[in-house]
Amino acid sequence: MEHISHTHVEVNGLKLHVAEIGTGPKVVLFLHGFPQIWYTWRYQMIAVAKAGYRAIAYDFRGYGLSELPAEPEKGGFIDLVEDTISLLDTLGISKAFLIGTDLGSIPAYMVAVLYPERVSGVVSLGIPFMLPGPSCVRTDLMSEGFYCNRWKEPGRAEADFGRFDIKTVVRNIYVLFSGKEPPTAKENQEIMDLVDPSTPLPPWFSEEDLAVYASLYEKSGFRYPLQVPYRTIGIDCCGITNPKVLAPTLLIMGEKDYVLGFPGMVEYIKSDLLKHIVPDLDSVFLEEGNHFVHEKLPEQVNEIMINFLNKHRK
Repeated sequence: MEHISHTHVEVNGLKLHVAEIGTGPKVVLFLHGFPQIWYTWRYQMIAVAKAGYRAIAYDFRGYGLSELPAEPEKGGFIDLVEDTISLLDTLGISKAFLIGTDLGSIPAYMVAVLYPERVSGVVSLGIPFMLPGPSCVRTDLMSEGFYCNRWKEPGRAEADFGRFDIKTVVRNIYVLFSGKEPPTAKENQEIMDLVDPSTPLPPWFSEEDLAVYASLYEKSGFRYPLQVPYRTIGIDCCGITNPKVLAPTLLIMGEKDYVLGFPGMVEYIKSDLLKHIVPDLDSVFLEEGNHFVHEKLPEQVNEIMINFLNKHRK
């Protein structure tokens, strides 16, 4: 994409793909979700660079153009935290704003808790404060066919996805995750079967966008993405008992985000508990936003995001 440079940086023994645009001492580091990749931030990177920031996005280990670790099945969220800190160290960056979406919000929050001196602020899209552990996503309160329950079962998603080419898998997930209801299959159904093949892509997600995502997942496959997050989200990997995010934090949610359909999620977002953990928290709800709010409504999200960055720029 225009003006965005690409390189590989060795981090914790792995070569990670890094995309970058912009210059200056104020840095914004973007952390993607699933089935996303650095490219999910294409609109935001250009916008924050034009606003005077150095914008960096990297593919998580085992995703896209980044190397797969030797033992993917041993991976966990703490690896993404350590990669994020090590990447900042390697690039000579002492402090950065962290912007995460979907699963990328979790390591962003973890870094803010474990390394508060490295974080200027946190922006989270689609996911309020969460740490990996039994209470992170209450999959036990959802049916057996809930997608997180299906995908955490070793081999289940592999068999489901394996019936289709990579491009179709990514297409199906984008169609499914753009809806208002948590994707849930019936007893004799798989998650991929929830999508009618004739369903068009969302109007804000082009065939060109799909081709980019598909090409990147052709490189990495789904081996590590299924491990992190789906098979490790319920495992406590950091031992934090009294978490606190001291950095200014912004939560952006689409009102049509299926995550709001998780048991207790709306109540949690409005709770005193969340405010206690993240005392400097602002929340913005966009009426037409869904789980991919930054891709569907880039101009709105960019304006909100840049106003937050400028407010807390020191």
